[in-house]
This record gives sequence, C-alpha cells and structure tokens, in this order.
Amino acid sequence: MYLAFFGLREYPFSLTPDTEFFFADENRRAALSLLHFALDNGEGFVKITGEVGTGKTTLCRTLLHRMDARFRTAYVLNPQQPPTILLRAIAADLGGQELDVTQEPLEAIHRSLLQAADEGHRVVLLVDEAQTLSYAALESIRLLSNLETEKRKLIQIILFGQPELDIRLQQPQMRQLRQRIGFHHQLLPLSSEETRAYLEHRLRHAGYTGGPLFQSNALRLLQRSSGGTPRLLNLLAHKALLATYGSGRHRVGRREMLRAIADTPQARRAWWPI
Repeated sequence: MYLAFFGLREYPFSLTPDTEFFFADENRRAALSLLHFALDNGEGFVKITGEVGTGKTTLCRTLLHRMDARFRTAYVLNPQQPPTILLRAIAADLGGQELDVTQEPLEAIHRSLLQAADEGHRVVLLVDEAQTLSYAALESIRLLSNLETEKRKLIQIILFGQPELDIRLQQPQMRQLRQRIGFHHQLLPLSSEETRAYLEHRLRHAGYTGGPLFQSNALRLLQRSSGGTPRLLNLLAHKALLATYGSGRHRVGRREMLRAIADTPQARRAWWPI
C-alpha cells in the first residue's frame, strides 16, 4: 500500500519471521555465537529463552540457514503433541519419509543417527515453542540425548522457549534434563539506541534510501510503548507508516505514532508529554 510512497521494495516491518531481516544486536549476536560454539563443540543440550516477540523463531531459523554441510537437522515447530507422535515426526524428518505404524520411532531415530555419524554428519534437533512440551515429551527428548557412541553424542538438542520453559525445568522430575543443559542464553528487549538501529536496518533492507523516517518524538513513543520487543516494534512501526501515508506526510511523527499505539491493545499506553 505505502511501498512506492516511501520508496520501499518490500514491507520492512512484517510480523513473519524473516531471516533476511535478522538484526544482530549485541544480545542476539551473542546468542548466535553461543549456538555455533555449542554445535562446534558437540554440546548435548542448549536452551534459548525469551519473552513473547523477542525473536526466538527468527534466531532459530537464522541458525538453520547458517549451518553448513556438516549438519543434518530436525526442526520441531509445533511440539505440543503426545511424545510418540513427536518422536515419529522427528524420525520422519531425519529419515526423509513418513514412518509406517509398525515402526518404533526411537529405533528409527537411532538408525538415522548412526547412519549420519558413519557419513561424518552431526545431527541437531531444534525445538521451537519448547515451553509447550509436556513433561512426558521433555523426558522423551532427554532420552534422545542418551543415544551416543563411545566418542560423542549422536544428537545435539536446542530448545527455544518462553520463560515458562525455565519454570517447567525447575520441577523435581526434570532434574536429569536440567543437569544436561550445558549452555543457556536469554533474549532481551532492545534498548533505545538498538531500537533506532533496528528500524534503520529493516528499512535499508527493504530498499529505503532516504533520511530518518521516524522523528525523535515518535521514536521515544515507539520505544516506551513497545518495551523494545521486536514483534511489537514491527506492528507499531507498520501501523505508524500506514497512518503517515494516509496523512500524506513523509516522516512519522508523534501524532501518527499515537494513532498506531491507540490501535494496538497489547502496546503500553503512552499518553505522557514528549
């Protein structure tokens, strides 16, 4: 709608996780470095947590895209399912085909892992929305980490989840899994300066070549009302651009940002003087 008006090739603030727009602030750059270090060193379990909208799925997909040919992967996007079905999905992902009902999924996974090891590959399981895993499913995933040779683990497991995942792992029945998590990182909201850089990064990637598109007072409102959460930043920035386009202006001001905030129930209301 407003692409040509602002000189954009594509919408810069889509809510769909897009690895081409990945913004490597200090916190997310540290997370990605930790993940690569853990994979290179064969760590069994890694846990990445963050509040809703802080970019866990984008980080997960960015890692997937940056893995080299040494790795084979299984990616669980919807882990809220019974353990047997979850294991069957992992087995099918690693084996490249659906299992028939007579096949035992854990045995199929073990065969795939041994074949990958014989071929010189490392296998990585990435679980998104891991806070939705049942205790039984978490235990099934822990059992996967028992699969090993005399030299190393046959599978590395990365859990991406909201802070509720930490609460689940603190339960007594989860102590074995908790003790196997070698690395943990928490994704944080963006600071004011990072928010400014984040907006500029996404605008440039979308083709914008002009001067500052957001006025300072609009940026302050955006930061306060979003709390620096990337998903909410995207939503508010998109609505503010729509309001700016509708008013025929070429820079987002305070009025347009307030309109975006008023139209977004999940935003922190920001009716203070700026």
